[in-house]
Amino acid sequence: MAKEQLEVLNALDVAKTQWYHFTAIVIAGMGFFTDAYDLFCISLVTKLLGRIYYHVDGSPTPGSLPPQVSAAVNGVAFCGTLSGQLFFGWLGDKLGRKKVYGMTLMLMVICSVFSGLSFGHTSKGVMATLCFFRFWLGFGIGGDYPLSATIMSEYANKKTRGAFIAAVFAMQGFGILAGGMVAIAVSAAFKNHFPAPAYAVDPIASTVPEADYVWRIIVMVGSVPAALTYYWRMKMPETARYTALIAKNAKQAASDMSKVLQVEIEEEPDKIVRIIRNEANSFGLFSKEFIRRHGLHLVGTTTTWFLLDIAFYSQNLFQKDIFSAIGWIPKGATMNALEEVFRIARAQTLIALCGTVPGYWLTVALIDFIGRFTIQMLGFAMMTLFMLGLAIPYTYWTTPGHHIGFIIMYGFTFFFANFGPNSTTFIVPAEIFPARLRSTCHGISAASGKLGAIIGSFGFLYLAQNPDPARADHGYPPGIGVRNSLFLLAGCNLVGMLLTFLVPESKGKSLEEISGENDEEV
Repeated sequence: MAKEQLEVLNALDVAKTQWYHFTAIVIAGMGFFTDAYDLFCISLVTKLLGRIYYHVDGSPTPGSLPPQVSAAVNGVAFCGTLSGQLFFGWLGDKLGRKKVYGMTLMLMVICSVFSGLSFGHTSKGVMATLCFFRFWLGFGIGGDYPLSATIMSEYANKKTRGAFIAAVFAMQGFGILAGGMVAIAVSAAFKNHFPAPAYAVDPIASTVPEADYVWRIIVMVGSVPAALTYYWRMKMPETARYTALIAKNAKQAASDMSKVLQVEIEEEPDKIVRIIRNEANSFGLFSKEFIRRHGLHLVGTTTTWFLLDIAFYSQNLFQKDIFSAIGWIPKGATMNALEEVFRIARAQTLIALCGTVPGYWLTVALIDFIGRFTIQMLGFAMMTLFMLGLAIPYTYWTTPGHHIGFIIMYGFTFFFANFGPNSTTFIVPAEIFPARLRSTCHGISAASGKLGAIIGSFGFLYLAQNPDPARADHGYPPGIGVRNSLFLLAGCNLVGMLLTFLVPESKGKSLEEISGENDEEV
């Protein structure tokens, strides 16, 4: 039996697209712009870190980070992100979305700056300091996931809600793109002002002392967009769904949304009293009633996000290694340190521009027409096919003259990740759970994804090593190679496609319809 909907919530559901929608997208989206920049810019400079801090004098090859150090530098932010998603997701339901929204942003600004100021008397000291601050940077980033998704879903109307949430998440693509462009600009500027010979010509002089500033500048630039957004986040009112349904303050909810929507909204205190008295929806996260209503939904959102992120973050963080393996980026011994950063950044920017960004925005354009389920199934299926298309004829792709074909197909895997499960796994958990558990359940789903990212970032580093046991002498354990890693990632995508059947379609429904909050016990 359905309850009568509060007028303030109905006004939000049927509101025409207005300026406040776009303002909310920009304010929440700039957080994701920063998230993506901070998480992925590290992959642009890990080879440079190896050259600066781990070069052995007289060695015929450039310095490189030991496998365990590389895994820590790349993966420690994800450990922080996982923790932040769980903590801030829970806190967003307890204290309110707005109260903790600014905390996450300031943590990101501070830790981004201090990551670039990492200090130490030894190489290990610098890397340990960097990892410490990147953990807390990830902790702040983690909080942005459930809070931004929940705030945008609760502000949006039901007709275009998917597009608005997707637009917030699509700012990730611009963040990845910006990371590559900043790295290109900084490395090019230093390369022109501090020219150095190729490594093969002069191993010692090929890494100029000023190269230490390059990675620090690239890392610290991530603090700028977050700092610029802080004031506007603090100006946003609390969402009406939190104020009315959780805080039980109908008067404040009506007042806030009257200003936002610029219409008169009735306070309806009597309806709030009836909501308080209704025990049908008072169940907790670990109750039998939650398991009955939403248990399979939570299993679906956590497992699909987990499997997606194993593949997505493996591809993103280690695409430089894949490009080197197929010969698109020359070997490090043929160029100096700044030239290597420039080439890696250029490759990542090209992939982001041609595959990543278009995929995100096609989702924005189509999600409210074809639905979340269809986009997620299509994305997983096409990622599986393209990864198999890379893995099966891998020997063909790695022969000279065939690299362009590999890059095109590799770009399509990014396109269908973003026009697919990378977007929908973020959107759906913000829609299908009750208001008082929405942020918590989104945080749990997102944390499951980051667990997949940790497996991807730590595991892929070892799995993708050349399967030649001789490399173990240099600290690199024998792995299964890039080809077999692509087979494993294709398998993850295939299982993700099957588990998508556990996730309900939420297109065109109000949040209360989807979650069942409008239902009363008879």
